[in-house]
Amino acid sequence: MKTGETAKKGLYVGAGAGLVLFALIGLLPGSFIGGAVGLSVAGSIFGIPVGAQLMPRIVVGIFMVLGVMTAGLVFVAGSSLAGWLAGYVIDAIRHEKDEVTDLASQHK
Repeated sequence: MKTGETAKKGLYVGAGAGLVLFALIGLLPGSFIGGAVGLSVAGSIFGIPVGAQLMPRIVVGIFMVLGVMTAGLVFVAGSSLAGWLAGYVIDAIRHEKDEVTDLASQHK
């Protein structure tokens, strides 16, 4: 087996798990936090209380989208990194075990 195959598989599994976790727990909080930041920014630009005009709504909408994208990036990148790291450790352990087995067979 080639070195790095398990790390690559771990990366893919981690990315898939990150997408599922993001859909289950990250989507709504990302939208809420982005909306709160957007309201704060819109309030500082257009004055508080923020009215129902078009520009404040656009600012809040942009920040909501940014919040969702940031949450998705954190979930997918974090779990991908964790999956790759787990696969890399498994590859390293297998490679170490193969080297020990090869050295043992040479001494016989």
